[in-house]
Amino acid sequence: MTDSLPLILSIETAAGCGSVALTRGGVQNGALIAEAAVHAETSHSRQLLGSVEWVMQAAGINWNDLAAIAVSIGPGSFTGLRIGLAAAKGMVFATGKPLIAVPTLDAVALSFPLTDCPLWCVMDARKQEVYAACYGGDRQQTSPAEAVRPELLAEKIAPPAVIAGPGLAAYQHIFAQIEGVRLIPPALSSPSAAKIGFLAAEKLARGESSDPASAAPLYVRPSEAEVNLKKKAAVMP
Repeated sequence: MTDSLPLILSIETAAGCGSVALTRGGVQNGALIAEAAVHAETSHSRQLLGSVEWVMQAAGINWNDLAAIAVSIGPGSFTGLRIGLAAAKGMVFATGKPLIAVPTLDAVALSFPLTDCPLWCVMDARKQEVYAACYGGDRQQTSPAEAVRPELLAEKIAPPAVIAGPGLAAYQHIFAQIEGVRLIPPALSSPSAAKIGFLAAEKLARGESSDPASAAPLYVRPSEAEVNLKKKAAVMP
């Protein structure tokens, strides 16, 4: 029965438009119970907890009903990832529920049906780069996530292939030039809290969870602060 499947509260703040969702079950048998969007990246901190409260009340769910709390771990917006993970950790410490960290590009990979064709998932990394990773027909990652210029990524992609994710919004003109490649519109292939929740249920069933004390965002590349610190260290006598 559906009610016997794990109920998960999930948070996705890696992309510009974040979301909070309640889902029950995994990828094959899951159902979306409630979902709320946080439309502006700069308002994550103000709206996130209010969105959590709204979906819980709308679904008539209390904290004891939850099997776990899931969060999109990155790559993505540095600020968004920090806010989302901090909120998830706070809820985990307060409730004692397991923390399930889900790579953001795994959620993008759910946007396309299972196929033998390689699937490249891309997100805007700013600085004229994209975060990218390749997935096989079973939606398992076959290449590590990297930050790369879209022109260089386009040279690596061999047809037939599919490209999906919000990274297409800014660089579709580059990827559209690759022959034999299908592009999934960003509106249909962006990460969402619901997708994070379904993937988290799969991880929970396998006994996988994250240590809330040590869990950290998957940034892929150094932050601006880290880069500046290294520059200062390099010029110090």
